Amino acid sequence: MKQALVGARIFTGDIFLDDHALVIQGEKIVELVPCAQLDNSITQVPLQGGVIAPGFIDLQVNGGGGAFFTNSTTPQAIQTMLDGHRPTGTTSLLPTLISDTRAVHQAGVKAVADAVAAGMKGVLGVHVEGPFFDMARRGAHNERYIRTMEQADIDWLVDSVKSQHDFKVMLTLAPEHAAPGQIKQLTSAGVVVCAGHTDAHYEQVVAALNEGLSGFTHLYNAMRPTTGREPGVVGAALEDANSWCGIIIDTYHVHAASARIAYAAKPKGKMYLVTDAMSTVGSPEKSFQIYGETIFEKDGCLVNAEGRLAGSAIGMIDAVRLNTTWVGVELGESLRMASLYPAQFMQVDNYLGRIAPNYRADLVHFTDDYRVTLTCVAGDLREHNLPG
Repeated sequence: MKQALVGARIFTGDIFLDDHALVIQGEKIVELVPCAQLDNSITQVPLQGGVIAPGFIDLQVNGGGGAFFTNSTTPQAIQTMLDGHRPTGTTSLLPTLISDTRAVHQAGVKAVADAVAAGMKGVLGVHVEGPFFDMARRGAHNERYIRTMEQADIDWLVDSVKSQHDFKVMLTLAPEHAAPGQIKQLTSAGVVVCAGHTDAHYEQVVAALNEGLSGFTHLYNAMRPTTGREPGVVGAALEDANSWCGIIIDTYHVHAASARIAYAAKPKGKMYLVTDAMSTVGSPEKSFQIYGETIFEKDGCLVNAEGRLAGSAIGMIDAVRLNTTWVGVELGESLRMASLYPAQFMQVDNYLGRIAPNYRADLVHFTDDYRVTLTCVAGDLREHNLPG
C-alpha cells in the first residue's frame, strides 16, 4: 500500500521542497510529487508543518534506552538502543564497544552480526572504540584494558568484516601504537580505521593516513591538539582533504568556535555529527555503570569519578539543533552532517542519506522547535513525542 506524507517541508539531502508529497511503498521511497499532482487514491499521512528529512545516522552510540552495549553484548540490547534513539530521529547507527577484553569485543561484534543477519533494521555494523589507545589520552576508558594491538586482533576484526555482505566494522585506535603495516592490513580488508584517544605527532598521523586511516573519532577530544610548531592529531585531521571527522556538538565536548574552525578547514562533506551517547538517552534512568563505576548525568553532561567526560547525553536531533542554533550552521548542512555525510563515509549512500526514489524509506519529521514527531525505518512509520 502506498502512503503519502504531506504537510511538511521536505529536505531531500540537497534542497528543500515546499508543497510536495513524499510517497512510500513497502520499504522504499516511490516518488516526490507536487501535492497538486498527488493521486487521490493514495492514503495521506498529514503532518503539521515542520521538516521531513533523511533519517539520522549515528556512527558512535555506546548505549541508549537504558542499555549500555559493552555491558550487555546481545541483540536484545541493540534493539533497546535502537528504540531509545529513534525518538531523537536516529534511524541507523553503529553500536559502539568501549575498551574491554578481546572476549567482550568478540561477543559484541557477534551480537551485531547476528542482529544484522536476523534482519534488524537500523544496524549498519559495529564501532570498536579501543583498546589500542595511548594511556595519556584514554579519557574514561579504563587503564587496565589499554594494550597494544596483536596479530590475533587484526585476524578476528578482518574475519568480522567478511562475516556477511556489507557489514561495516569501524575501529578507533591510537596510530602511534600500531606497528608499521598493521593499519594497512586492516584497511585493505575493509575495516574502517579511525584515529582517537591518541597522542600521536603530526608525522605519525600522516603515516597512518598513508596506510589507509580514513577518519578521526570525536575531533578535538582525547587527541593531541594543534600548536604552532606541532600540528598534532587535530592539525593532521584538519589539513587532510580526504579523511572524515566525527564531532560531538553538545556544548561540552567542543567550543562552538572550534567547531566553526574545523568546518572552515575541512572540505564540505567531510565533517559529520555523532552523539557518543550513553544509556541515559531515551531512558528515565540518569545514571549507569561503566567498569563497575557509576556515571551520573547532570545538566546534560556525563562525567566519571575522575571528572573526565564519559560520553554524551544527547540524541541526534539535539546535535542538529545545537549545530544550527549554537554553532551557526545552516539547517540543510546540519541535516547533511547528520545523515548524508555519515552515509557517504560508510558507503551506504546508494540507499541511505537522501530522500529520492528507490532509496530506503528512512525518514525523520521534526517541528520548527526541533521536536521529533515521526520516524520511518524501512517503511515502518512510528509517532513520537505527541501531546496528550
